[in-house]
Amino acid sequence: MPITSFLKYLSLEKKYSEHTVTAYKNDLCTFQQFCEKEFHSSNITSVNYAQIRSWIVSLVELNISNRTINRKISSLKSFYKFLLKTSQIKVNPLQKHQALKVAKQVQVPFSKKEISDVINFDVGVVDFETVRNKVIVELFYSTGIRRSELTNIKITDIDFVNDTVKVLGKRNKERYIPLLKSVKESLKKYIIFREELTKKEAYLFLTKKGKKIYDTLVYRIINNYFSCVSSKVKKSPHIIRHSFATHLLDEGADLNSVKELLGHSSLASTQVYTHSSLGKLKEVYNQAHPRSKKN
Repeated sequence: MPITSFLKYLSLEKKYSEHTVTAYKNDLCTFQQFCEKEFHSSNITSVNYAQIRSWIVSLVELNISNRTINRKISSLKSFYKFLLKTSQIKVNPLQKHQALKVAKQVQVPFSKKEISDVINFDVGVVDFETVRNKVIVELFYSTGIRRSELTNIKITDIDFVNDTVKVLGKRNKERYIPLLKSVKESLKKYIIFREELTKKEAYLFLTKKGKKIYDTLVYRIINNYFSCVSSKVKKSPHIIRHSFATHLLDEGADLNSVKELLGHSSLASTQVYTHSSLGKLKEVYNQAHPRSKKN
């Protein structure tokens, strides 16, 4: 079946994560269900652009955002490119498709004070969960890792001799990130609590039941902590990653170095974070430029 072979291609050849492959599968199955209902055919390899356009219109009518629709169409595009590459179709029905316009979203990073307030926040209790939660915040901010990378860290990935943590990024790319001394100490404290809970589980971060921590719990931890100190609408692990990159750039870090720390494959991805540093750049410019001083 074309969809099955495509998903295997994404998983085995493209090395996409299980989460990403599932997202592609859901998008393709949703479109297939639409075709069955509207056109009485589940064969999405032989559709034309008019049929895809009908699906897009139906999604718009359901008040689904243009950003989400573009992501779904991107899944279809990849699918038809695969079919074309494997000679299963002769023409890509999405060849001339133009993405829907999307309003540019500005990601507002946490301030250094907000980060500091969360890290230094005293809940009045010292137990497994509070120690774990604190080190999760510290590790996010000091390394800029993704949520999926944090949940997949194994205890053997922590190297206290060389002060590094190994993370597995997108497409199974490994990278080593330095550990700050303060984070190293917090990790050691957490591991003592962790070993009292269990020594059998390979993953570093666990639930209070001794199982591997999961994405929604990590999101909830970050959201709960930052809700105490920040009025920003979005409070997520990705915003901490954004803050990490922005604060490094504000302090004069080289863009290429930030790219490597974030695990980006190209500078274009890293440059998304530079807009938040423009304020700092303008401040330095106004303080240093001779003409600015005269004015």
